[in-house]
Amino acid sequence: MRQHRRTLRLLGSLLLVAMAASVTGAAPAPAASPTPLDRVIPAPASVAPGGSPYRITRGTHIRVDGSRETRGVGEYLAKILRPSTGYRLPVTAQGAGGIRLRLAEGLFGAEGYRLDSGRGGVTVTAARPAGLFHGVQTLRQLLPAAVEKDSVQPGPWLVAGGTIKDTPRYGWRGAMLDVSRHFFTVEQVKRYIDQLALYKINKLHLHLSDDQGWRIAIDSWPRLATYGGSTEVGGGPGGFYTKADYREIVRYASSRYLEVVPEIDMPGHTNAALASYAELNCDGVAPPLYTGTEVGFSSLCAGKDITYDFVDDVIRELAALTPGRYLHIGGDEAHSTSHEDYVKFMDRVQPIVAKYGKTVVGWHQLTGATPAKGALAQYWGLDGTSAEEKARVVKAAQGGTGLILSPADRVYLDMKYTKDTPLGLSWAGYVEVKRSYDWDPGAYLPGVPGGAVRGVEAPMWSETLENSGHVEFMAFPRLPGVAELGWSSAASHDWERYKGRLAAQAERWDALGIEWYRSPQVPWGAGGR
Repeated sequence: MRQHRRTLRLLGSLLLVAMAASVTGAAPAPAASPTPLDRVIPAPASVAPGGSPYRITRGTHIRVDGSRETRGVGEYLAKILRPSTGYRLPVTAQGAGGIRLRLAEGLFGAEGYRLDSGRGGVTVTAARPAGLFHGVQTLRQLLPAAVEKDSVQPGPWLVAGGTIKDTPRYGWRGAMLDVSRHFFTVEQVKRYIDQLALYKINKLHLHLSDDQGWRIAIDSWPRLATYGGSTEVGGGPGGFYTKADYREIVRYASSRYLEVVPEIDMPGHTNAALASYAELNCDGVAPPLYTGTEVGFSSLCAGKDITYDFVDDVIRELAALTPGRYLHIGGDEAHSTSHEDYVKFMDRVQPIVAKYGKTVVGWHQLTGATPAKGALAQYWGLDGTSAEEKARVVKAAQGGTGLILSPADRVYLDMKYTKDTPLGLSWAGYVEVKRSYDWDPGAYLPGVPGGAVRGVEAPMWSETLENSGHVEFMAFPRLPGVAELGWSSAASHDWERYKGRLAAQAERWDALGIEWYRSPQVPWGAGGR
């Protein structure tokens, strides 16, 4: 009889659930399950799932050690989690359990980390603060995408149980933003920095000068910014960064463990400078400001001493503002500079960079001159680039020049996805998501020693891009794949598995308010708009 009553009660409960579903028009919500440890981007080096998940609750604390850097990472994490969870999440050096961030010597390198999760809490361990920060990005991706929203969400906030051990393949994982063709404000650059940080990018290359605009204040040559920065492609108002603006970008990037690499492109791509100061021209006549998109027509005068006084002043002031190790001197598409003058120019300019304590980075045309000892060449050629040009780059790499790989028909983020893409250019071809991801930096240029490849970088040129939404639409969904090429091992590289992990990111982009392209190559599912 008791069994009969239990059966009736169970049937009654099921009937009530069914009635509720019919009223709301929805089926009962399934039990929440945490994101598997191997679903993050970039793919971790080692994943060992197991044990119970950890649940962030109202009582969770973020525990840090006594270092200023660890507390800074803890506050960063708390700032992300508080709006969506509605929890206080105090950052403290006291207590047990919760989320723990700790520095400890170990086999983590400068940027690696270990993440351990179980019922009692989550611990991220690293040898350096950058590793802790990267571990926090992994933790962030293991939480539901709604954690990125700026209003309270229902949760639950579960982190799958197990252990991740992770360290990057390459030390240079970069993204370039061209602020010269179109100017982007400090806040717009900060927004991009936050998006880069989510995928463990660690270099922000800022293209600060070009034919269409000069974007950094130089006290000794003030018209560079006030006049040379007064326009952009299409004739817009342009703009420039004061030194305080630039310092704020550097500070903010550093707080996200990105190193700013400033670029002053020369001897070509210099019309904004030539228009600002007549004496930099060989004929002493300043050209008009330029708002078009053609390249290769401008050149500093390699035979004038004032050219090198100018370069010295610019590099001196820019180096003083830049705590990072590198300064990019461009060097590409100098079609109006003879080979003899190009070599002369680079022979005189590279020592100036060293004089002010920086390491030279240049586009791979630098290998047509004599790269300085320790210099890095950024390769932007195509699959179809001539064998002669590739051989020159390979020879330089064999001689000790490090390479950053940015093949334009793979990772130039301003290339159109298809002929129908409303933004971007197509001179390097159409670059869909699979093509952008499906190559190996370590094997891309045959003959290059393995140690010569320092990493990858995804440039974003801005001829057609005018705002953050435009930048995001071209970056997403390709940027995460470039980040994975830089971070994850070659053995983990698999398009079929990757595209499923990429599809799962769409809900997070929506939560962050990121504009993105719905590539038909990716099975977005219901999570992506």
